[in-house]
Amino acid sequence: MSTQKGTIGVTTENIFPVIKKFLYSDHEIFLRELVSNAIDATSKLKTLSSFGEYKGELGEMNVKVTVDKEAGTLTVSDHGIGMTAEDIDKYINQIAFSGAEEFLAKYKDKAENIIGHFGLGFYSAFMVAKKVEIRTLSYKEGAEAVCWSCDGSPEYEMTPIDKTERGTDIVLYIDDDNKEFLEQARIDTLLKKYCRFLPVPVVSGKEQEWKDGKYVDTDKDRVINNTEPAWTKKPADLTDDDYRNFYHELYPGQEDPLFWIHLNVDYPFTLTGILYFPKIKNNIDVTRNRIQLYCNQVFVTDSVEGVVPEFMMLMQGVIDSPDIPLNVSRSYLQSDSAVKKISTYITRKVADRLEEIFKNNRDDYEKKWDDIKLFIEYGMLTDEKFAERAMKFVLVKDTDGKYYTLDEYKALIEAAQTDKDGNIVYLYTTDPVAQYNYINAATDKGYSVLVMDGQLDSHFIGLLEQKLEKSHFVRVDSDVIDNLIRKDDKKTADLTPEQRNILTTLFKSQIPHVEKAEFLVSFEALAADAAPLVITQNEYMRRMKDMAAMQPGMALYGEMPDSYNLIVNTEHILVKEIRDNAEKAVGATVAPLSADIEKKNAEITAIRDAAKDGKLSDDDTKKTSDLEGEVNKLRAEETKVISDYAAGQDKVRQLIDLALLGNGLLKGQDLSSFIKRSISML
Repeated sequence: MSTQKGTIGVTTENIFPVIKKFLYSDHEIFLRELVSNAIDATSKLKTLSSFGEYKGELGEMNVKVTVDKEAGTLTVSDHGIGMTAEDIDKYINQIAFSGAEEFLAKYKDKAENIIGHFGLGFYSAFMVAKKVEIRTLSYKEGAEAVCWSCDGSPEYEMTPIDKTERGTDIVLYIDDDNKEFLEQARIDTLLKKYCRFLPVPVVSGKEQEWKDGKYVDTDKDRVINNTEPAWTKKPADLTDDDYRNFYHELYPGQEDPLFWIHLNVDYPFTLTGILYFPKIKNNIDVTRNRIQLYCNQVFVTDSVEGVVPEFMMLMQGVIDSPDIPLNVSRSYLQSDSAVKKISTYITRKVADRLEEIFKNNRDDYEKKWDDIKLFIEYGMLTDEKFAERAMKFVLVKDTDGKYYTLDEYKALIEAAQTDKDGNIVYLYTTDPVAQYNYINAATDKGYSVLVMDGQLDSHFIGLLEQKLEKSHFVRVDSDVIDNLIRKDDKKTADLTPEQRNILTTLFKSQIPHVEKAEFLVSFEALAADAAPLVITQNEYMRRMKDMAAMQPGMALYGEMPDSYNLIVNTEHILVKEIRDNAEKAVGATVAPLSADIEKKNAEITAIRDAAKDGKLSDDDTKKTSDLEGEVNKLRAEETKVISDYAAGQDKVRQLIDLALLGNGLLKGQDLSSFIKRSISML
């Protein structure tokens, strides 16, 4: 043939700005596209040979990437089917039969979607090259070798050349802005990223050896890819070691995975892959980039949001599917019905695998539970279908370290831990060491206590309360033991209003300052041998604060101080002694102050009740204001009398400090004072 010149079907004037604009942020992707095209050409020739349509010798069937820094070129070579001049005109010049008008009319508003359509992968080469040559010889008998070249203008040139080896060389003359792609190390990094599992050997540079104090090239080609990765094989052909070795190939330096799932389906979509459960322990690290997406062994992206459910971001591994629609330029996964079906399938397979391990090897499952607990809880909290399945194999652990399914644990505690209203009460601890005294009190009554110390447990408890009928979760330190599982009506503390008033001020005035904490004094008629003072924390508020730590939208709860309840056991002999002594010491002084306060409050109430339509006159407003001021003065005087007395009562402060110490709330100077006081009292 003679030299042929012409204009590309869709003009360069229109195509190249679009390519550069929408592929610029991912301009390194050009290498993946060119190598993938070379792999396709090689695989097609193998197929033709296997069907007898190509009779010649296959010879060396690999793809070679060559950097020539001096010439300023990067070349991708294959020994595949090659092209004739007609093929180039058909697939390169005319962009797969698409005329300029039709092409641009269809994609003018969706220019970002053109990559991946009409065989445009080749044109990504112009993102980094000022000139591109295609030097090719078709496998067809009698074919002539041809060179197509384009310098980025709308024109191309095609000439015959002397090329004796079948296949295609794509020669990129790298432009001045992209000289990085003339560095062997940069090219090797990209090939490792995008091409490490391609089905045809990819050669880049030479193997090296250590010689005379440095690495030097040998004569042996360096193959950068594993052409038969584990996910392309049948599960029956793989051993456990094969799966582990492949995991370490993907994630060097990490611990062995706990277990894995081999995905393999060909209808109604095609999907293969291996997903691994890594050891994630007790912290959520929802790192994108854990799961890698491939398309026919070509790396596409490690941002798989939408393909797998959110909770599976905790997994690692590979998914390979040609059925996932994607925009190559941004590796962006479109959300469509195929993706939703794939996501549902993966969720079901993960649930199947977990249930299989649970049923077939319960002991091993329990040993791994603390490592997979976070994954399963996260899945149940974020995926309703997974939650339904997981109710069968989710486990809970008690303070003795024993594991139970939800049904097993319900059967264990139902008799002893059902309250007077028929609710099953699940007691739990978030810190078995810090809450030891409360756990001990519960187990002494025959109750079981769960360990719920995981990062998601505050949320997970709420989910279980929704899923389990007539069930309530209560932290073991949220109330005194007799109130945690109320079997009968609560016994009222036997105190007169005067006694209650004196004791409230007496104890509250001696509570030391605890940062970000508030204390409410209350009274309970507990057993005489129960602790004289107990500190508890409201279940609802504490749970809200725990959840606020993980959810920015609940920051209001996180800013609130911790609310504690100082419960005074009015039946304890020490409390009775303190009560009687206080009444003798300050009762005579406090009684008239209390009576005066009560009288003035009654006057305020009478004035407000007499006001028409609830509106006070100016005179009445002044009267009530004056009376309120007098009440405040009387209360301050009353508080001072009781507080001054309490300050000299070591037993009061000692009991408070003991309660604080039992909750880890006594620190610094207050702890030092407690120790000195204890020695003195002894």
